Amino acid sequence: MIKRVPELSLKAYTHGDAASRAAFCEDLYRGLREYGFFTLADHNVSPDLLEQAYDLSARLFALPEATKRQYAAGMRGYTPFGVEHAKDNAKPDLKEFWQIGHDPSPDAPADEPFPANVWPAEVAEFEDVFTRLFAALNETGQILLRALAPNLGLPETWFDAKVKYGTSLLRVLHYPPVAGDADGAVRSAAHEDINFITILVAAKGAGLQLLDRDGTWLPVETASKNLIVDSGDMLQRLTNGLIPSTTHRVVNPDGAENVSRYSMPFFMHPTLATPLDVLPSCLGDGAKYPPITAGEFLHERLKAIGLAG
Repeated sequence: MIKRVPELSLKAYTHGDAASRAAFCEDLYRGLREYGFFTLADHNVSPDLLEQAYDLSARLFALPEATKRQYAAGMRGYTPFGVEHAKDNAKPDLKEFWQIGHDPSPDAPADEPFPANVWPAEVAEFEDVFTRLFAALNETGQILLRALAPNLGLPETWFDAKVKYGTSLLRVLHYPPVAGDADGAVRSAAHEDINFITILVAAKGAGLQLLDRDGTWLPVETASKNLIVDSGDMLQRLTNGLIPSTTHRVVNPDGAENVSRYSMPFFMHPTLATPLDVLPSCLGDGAKYPPITAGEFLHERLKAIGLAG
């Protein structure tokens, strides 16, 4: 039998009875423990909004390189091709991307730096569409964390305040066709995500694979209207490894599949001040990870992948 990442229906949690909600929570928890991934159907992100976002992504990355570089602004706006690399891998990934975060808010913690988002004047609808997509994915992430919390011995709303004004990012990715002289570089080398959870809009183009618990690479595929969810390093630390951060990659295409690939991961982060101390329910024989704040850990990892000095 071919192994597949489990598929869940979000409506079972948001519109189901008590038994359906409990089953969803258990399936979510099992999916993250056994695979570090699951796919999500019947969610609250409009398929029309996803299609608009992909159309605008193609228009954005078709702009001249000099135009895009005018919008390079650190953790917001444009990051050029060949800048980011996987941790412990010196070869840069074969991708360029645009990042969007929470808008600055007077209600956010004083120590939470929210730089203004950067929007491309040449793509008029980009700001409206991606502001709405960010909000929809952020809401989805909050729902999923509420569904996870009881299995970690936590109140359902435990994550709410930690992620409401966190450093979450929506990354709009473009992997151009791979040239013959890639010299061992890949679209996205094997890595783990930094954050609590990542919600990935099913990409335009194949290539995403996860490293299964048995050591084999397993393709992650789902319908274009579905979402893909995986657990990151911060959740691994919080749960003492009970929910592992699963290694994944985007492999280079072959033949007729060697065309542009577009992808939109939403990285759900807590506030910088959030401690990542192991939860009491996950201590077992003792904490495997020393205390650290989310901000300290994030800075360490951004340095390791070439996005911070």
